[in-house]
Amino acid sequence: MSEVNSPHPAGGRTPAGGAPRQGGWTRFVTSRPRLALLAALVITVLAVFAGSGAADRMGSGGWQDPEAESTYATAALEREFPASQPNLLLLVDGGRESVDSPAVAAEGRRLTERLAAEEDVTGVGSYWQTPSPALRSEDGREALIAARIRGDEKARAEVLDRIASEFRGEHGPVEVSIGGPVAVEHDMTTTIQEDLLRAELIALPVTLVLLIMVFGSVVAALLPLAVGIVAILGTNAVLRGITEFADVSVFSQNLTTALGLGLAIDYALFIVRRFREELTAGADVRDAVATTLRTAGRTVLFSALTVAVSLAAMLVFPQYFLRSFAYAGIAVVLLAAAAALVLLPAALMLLGPRVNALDVRALFRRRGRGQAAAGAVGASGAPAGSTADGRPGGGREAGAGWARLADLVMRRAPLFAFTTTAGLVLLGLPFLGVKFGTPDDRQLPSTAESHVVQQHIRDGFPGSPDGGIEILAEGKGTVGATSADYTRYRDRVEDLPGVLRVEGPVTSDGTAYFTVQPEGEAVGEGAQRLVHDIRDIPAPFETSVTGRAAVLEDSKAAIGEQLPLALGIIVVVTLLLVFLLTGSVVIPLQAVVLNGLSLTAMFGAVVWVFQDGNLSGLLGFTSTGDIETNLPVLMFCVAFGLSMDYGVFLLSRIKEEYDRTHDHEHALRFGLQRTGGLITAAALILAVVMVAIGTSRVTNTKMLGLGIALAVLMDAMVVRALLVPSVMKLTGRWTWWAPGPLRRFHERFGLSEGGIPEPARGPARSTGPAAGPEPESPARDKATAGDGPRS
Repeated sequence: MSEVNSPHPAGGRTPAGGAPRQGGWTRFVTSRPRLALLAALVITVLAVFAGSGAADRMGSGGWQDPEAESTYATAALEREFPASQPNLLLLVDGGRESVDSPAVAAEGRRLTERLAAEEDVTGVGSYWQTPSPALRSEDGREALIAARIRGDEKARAEVLDRIASEFRGEHGPVEVSIGGPVAVEHDMTTTIQEDLLRAELIALPVTLVLLIMVFGSVVAALLPLAVGIVAILGTNAVLRGITEFADVSVFSQNLTTALGLGLAIDYALFIVRRFREELTAGADVRDAVATTLRTAGRTVLFSALTVAVSLAAMLVFPQYFLRSFAYAGIAVVLLAAAAALVLLPAALMLLGPRVNALDVRALFRRRGRGQAAAGAVGASGAPAGSTADGRPGGGREAGAGWARLADLVMRRAPLFAFTTTAGLVLLGLPFLGVKFGTPDDRQLPSTAESHVVQQHIRDGFPGSPDGGIEILAEGKGTVGATSADYTRYRDRVEDLPGVLRVEGPVTSDGTAYFTVQPEGEAVGEGAQRLVHDIRDIPAPFETSVTGRAAVLEDSKAAIGEQLPLALGIIVVVTLLLVFLLTGSVVIPLQAVVLNGLSLTAMFGAVVWVFQDGNLSGLLGFTSTGDIETNLPVLMFCVAFGLSMDYGVFLLSRIKEEYDRTHDHEHALRFGLQRTGGLITAAALILAVVMVAIGTSRVTNTKMLGLGIALAVLMDAMVVRALLVPSVMKLTGRWTWWAPGPLRRFHERFGLSEGGIPEPARGPARSTGPAAGPEPESPARDKATAGDGPRS
């Protein structure tokens, strides 16, 4: 569906014989802009109060499947044998003295008794109570006190805050440092909150400077930031509400900030640019806002829906880490779109031409150079024949460089299509060697206390007290196991390849557990194989296996089981939405394949940099030799959604121009000419935001930020600029083909930026090869290329 013809040469379309048609929402925004702004302000203030304390209610876990065997075994062991699941470790350093010396041993026993007396602390054990070799360093200078803090993540953090200061530091002849999973969780949450604040302090001013460079006007540049802040604050309130009935990961706040700013900027660029075009075309402010909402507003809403669907696919996974990003992503996308479609039009109604006020670039350029630069700012929203601030004036045609690029790509379409595809595939090859793991203390900076303690344990102790494989043994029915049954089972486990030693059984009321120390890394490939081997051993009792290696195996299984469904949702909905936008069955298939190709560089870089450790010194992280299982799923959903965001902007312009001229190559050229600068500017600004997130000291957050920044830049500068036009040139008139029933369906229910049908002008729209190609018209092509902006 397209817009009707317009008396305005720049493309301000109106229904025949009147002003732009206005729906109820448009009438509300244009007739009561102050009320709309006031309502948004009140809601935002309420969101600030509603979202306060949200981070304190979030967790740093959520990597495991809550229904998995390992999750069940962990809960049962915590309930029946709390000492088997220590989450708090005190590293006791005797200095020059051996941990067996009388003074060190006495202080060690005293600290153990003090810790056991603390409320909500259970399962306390130490080297001086149970002389296990796993609790004494190989040089004899350090020993461990292990315990378990009861409760959920929030309760554990409160207990740790209460007792940490009492145990950390010097105690007579020893010095105590605090580690263990609960300390890692606490340090992770604290570090993420600090890094997020720093990222916002970096991203906001840099983004404002870039927006001023893009828009020229300080007033126009402030509008996207206002939309982004509203979306971020609103999403924070939504997440605070969700924490009342579901677990939410603290990592999701990073996505809230990145998408809140990034998408707000995308949508505001699109809307403000169209508003400027309508003003330049001669429309009054009310009609300009109405046309903008009916055209660019429709595309923004459509784009938000595609991004939200990609993020919603993470809801099918059981891990609350992934579900949290779905909660945050859906909320921030919809709120950014709502703010762009409510706050922005209301503000534009009040500002009118003053949206171009405070043009700071005018202070640094001469008048002649300013006129020459007017047409070069493709992303600023200034149409052809106007200055960069949107006022009428001289200058060369807007986006001329992008038009020349489109011509070059289409002349050499096979070359560009092949070389670009081959290059992207080559960049993604390192991902074939991906190894999956679980997050641990090495996600934290090397100076974090919990990281230092865990590294001491890895380097100096014969086995990690929290890195073994635990086997829970429960009697079948009313028949309890005998000592002989336990002994035979233990012997079978000890005979398995890759077993360093087996400790246990420890029994209580017909239930027992064993601890298996694997050779090598606690979550290495050998430990993962050992989990499968243990689960395959027949036993006269029910067995459940847990431990970090078992959690990893169960997490991979859960993701593998749900991944086809998630991909199916993304692909099917993407195909449907792009079909509703374009009316073609070929373009949706192209969109899915090309979007997938745009992610290859990201996945290849993730393995080459973060798994293999290249650039670890430069970027300041510790490589663990693997990638956390949930991260590729998260990065795919986010990056795919952002690719669709840019794809919708480009396709909507191509589709609109094709409907108007029925000229395939001209539509490709026009679409890239009108959106190339816009998409590139939006991608650069979003990449800045993601890089700011990537400055985090937590490795997974760094990986998320830098990886998505790379994906966004590759999509905007390579896929949209080179691959899309070359592939669409190669498919030619087949690009717009659809079978008869689907074509009629689209004519009735399809969506486009235009919103209302255009009276027939010239030959009927080509629907594929059966309709026959339309003759090329160089004269018409020249004329249309010089027309004013259309959106």
